[in-house]
Amino acid sequence: MVQNEYEIKKQICDIGKRIYDRNMVAANDGNISVKLNDNEFLCTPTGVSKGFMTPEFICKVDREGKVLQANKGFRPSSEIKMHMRVYQKRPDVGSVVHAHPTFATAFAIAGIPLTQPIMPEAVIALGCVPIAPYGTPSTMEIPDAVEPYLEHFDQVLLESHGALTWGKDLMTAYYKMESVEFYAELLYKARQLGGPKEFDEKTVQKLYEIRRQMGLPGRHPADLCQNKGQANCHNCGNCGSSASTGSAPSSDLVSEITKKVLESLGK
Repeated sequence: MVQNEYEIKKQICDIGKRIYDRNMVAANDGNISVKLNDNEFLCTPTGVSKGFMTPEFICKVDREGKVLQANKGFRPSSEIKMHMRVYQKRPDVGSVVHAHPTFATAFAIAGIPLTQPIMPEAVIALGCVPIAPYGTPSTMEIPDAVEPYLEHFDQVLLESHGALTWGKDLMTAYYKMESVEFYAELLYKARQLGGPKEFDEKTVQKLYEIRRQMGLPGRHPADLCQNKGQANCHNCGNCGSSASTGSAPSSDLVSEITKKVLESLGK
């Protein structure tokens, strides 16, 4: 059933309250957008708490981020540029969510990507979560930093900033944010207990095959490995190094890093 604009606005407000209540944003942080068609998008306004929005708060913009409709006193978030870049490069995406979940953001601040395969759900749903290099908020630096990761992932950490997730619709994008934060929290706590026990490559590949059989939408290292013949992030741990350069890893670089990792493990 196709939702009308007012229903989508209400859903955006509901998700805004959820991310606020779950401590994924503080004060006026975060932003949410939904694609209506190729030139119309709904988005949250700047300067308001995402936990206290009502439908009249929501703005409509075009593909350039220019205002098509906004009630008096409201204007789109300055981070809409980041959302528009996702929609531009990923026509399959219907919604984008940006938040500052505490555990995931702590990893982003520490410069640690979420690449350790520690639980089946995270491996199947996320694959891994790379870090996009730091960019100044409200500038084109953030969209430019995120772009290299859009082809192969549905989520990234934003260095020293927060997290960005996207999906075919608003609920999918929001659930990605929940999954990223849950993964980060478990990884953090496991490290306090002496370090997580990681899955070996064979186990990871079995989980990737399960994902392929399930036919889940979006982009994932399971598809990258199957279609591109490159090592996945769980095997090579390359998300952190690519974040520092601001570009996606080349196949030669992935192969070299994988070789060094295997050598260090005595394999």
